[in-house]
Formats: sequence, C-alpha cells, structure tokens
Amino acid sequence: MARNPYIVLGLSPKATDAEIRSAFRQLAKKYHPDRNPDDKKAEDKFKEVSAAFDILGDSERRKKYDRGEIDDDGRERPNPFHQWTQREGAGAGQRTYSSGPGGGPGAGASFEDLSDIFSDIFGARQARAQHSAPSRGRDVRYRLEVDFLDAVNGAKKRVTMPDGKTLDLAIPAGLEDGQTLRLKGQGEKGAGGPGDVYVEVKVKTHPLFERKGDDIHIESPITLKEAVLGGKITAPTIAGDVSVNVPKNSSSGTVLRLKGRGAPKKSGGAGDQYVKLKIVLPEGGDKDLEEFVKKWKGADQKGRKDYAGA
Repeated sequence: MARNPYIVLGLSPKATDAEIRSAFRQLAKKYHPDRNPDDKKAEDKFKEVSAAFDILGDSERRKKYDRGEIDDDGRERPNPFHQWTQREGAGAGQRTYSSGPGGGPGAGASFEDLSDIFSDIFGARQARAQHSAPSRGRDVRYRLEVDFLDAVNGAKKRVTMPDGKTLDLAIPAGLEDGQTLRLKGQGEKGAGGPGDVYVEVKVKTHPLFERKGDDIHIESPITLKEAVLGGKITAPTIAGDVSVNVPKNSSSGTVLRLKGRGAPKKSGGAGDQYVKLKIVLPEGGDKDLEEFVKKWKGADQKGRKDYAGA
C-alpha cells in the first residue's frame, strides 16, 4: 500500500514546488537502479519515490491530493458522506438528518422532508457521480540520457528503462536538454484507460560540438600557412563534414559562420554553425619556421595594438 507522498519525499505539506523537485532528484539519484544493481529494496524505493513525485510534481494532482480527492496511489476517492442540518423557522426548533450510523429523521420528520433535502443537496452530485468516468491509470516518469547528435538530428530508439519496461522513443530533431517526451497511453493501466509515460531527457555533451540555443559552435585548428595565405579546410557539422574557406591573414579567434548548419528550429529552418579558428604550430617545432621568424623584421610590431594611455 502506498505511503503519504510527502513522507516518502521527506517533506511537509507546505513544501514549495522547487523543494519537491529538489527532494525527488536527490532521492531518485540515490536509489536509481543503475547505482544499485541487483538491489530489490533500492529498486522498490526508487519506484516509491517516482510515484510520490508523480502526484506532488504535478500542480493539479497535488491540489487534488491536498483536498483529499485522490489517495496515496493517485486514485480518485469516492465522495464522502457528510451530515446536513435543517433549521426551521423561529420557534420551530431544530431537526437534524444524519447519514451516519443511528441517523435518520428526527421526531415529526416526514418522508417528504427527507426527499426535499436529498433532492436539493444530493441531486446534482448523484447525477454527476452516475455519469463520471472511471479514473485512468497512473502516469509514469523516467529520466533518460540521449546522445548529442540524436538530440539535434532526431532518432528512433528502443530503450529499456530501469524498471525493465521497454519503450519505443521517437526523438524529435532539435530536442533540448531538460525537455520531456510524452508517450500517450503507455503508463499504468486503469479502469478509465492507461496513463501516460513522461521521459525527461538529459542530452550528453559532445567532444566537438557545443550548442547555444539553435546554434552550434566548434573550434577548428588551422596551420600557420593556412592562417597567412588562406585556403580550404574540412570542418565537421552535425550533418557531416563540409569544406570551409579560410580568409587570408586569419588570426586565432577568428569566427566563421556557416549559415543554416545549426540545430533545427521549432518555428522551421535551422540555426547556424560558428567555427572558431585556432592556429596550431607543428608538433616538436620547425627549424625553418624558427629561422624565418628570427629574420622577420616586422615580427615584433605587426598585428599588435598600442594600449598606452587607454
């Protein structure tokens, strides 16, 4: 039987949304099956923490829980019975009608009295109850790491989650770190239909590419000759290698723009790729280059700025 989700996450009912997210992340990381292989207790604890966050992490479901409309499992509760009291006019005294044990009409109460009260108070509620749909299954949440290139280019993956569930994921092109994918109808089963699966995505870093918004940034090495005389170099992009023109007299730090070579945009099109040039000298040195620089009379002056008085 499920426990109070506030107790599971170690929080009070007054906890903020940020405190709920923080507590969930810490506990999920602590009990994640990848960190606790073959540990049934940790696996059960991870499921319990996920179930608690499924209720408290959703503002609407949390409100329903706090009002007592859903239980610790996230299932809807039936409407509880209450007591109703009817007061007559001045001098007529008081008559009380109770739905609890031992209740019933007071002295002199007629069937019509009860009928009127139940008609007024219960009528609309009973009509709604008769036509209300059964509760759907519980939603399930997972976290998943995705390769950088799969996130920007899109991909279809079949993955096995920590609890053993296999999911077929369609990763949309341009997916960003922290986004959540929804798999409709793949959650837990319920009388009103299955719940959904929500997969929070963590995009892995890449050794070459860095994403900033919809743009991609890389650093590309060039030789001294390419920097001075210009030329063509091969630069990697998220769609494959391309040829790039390096202008004459390019310095380290020069940035070249490759239009439309970035990540796909939600509004259509794509961002750009920026290639930052970095001059790299030959490994182990080059004697001819050293002799040339020694004889180069303008080597100490050209390309510098005078900051005196700045």
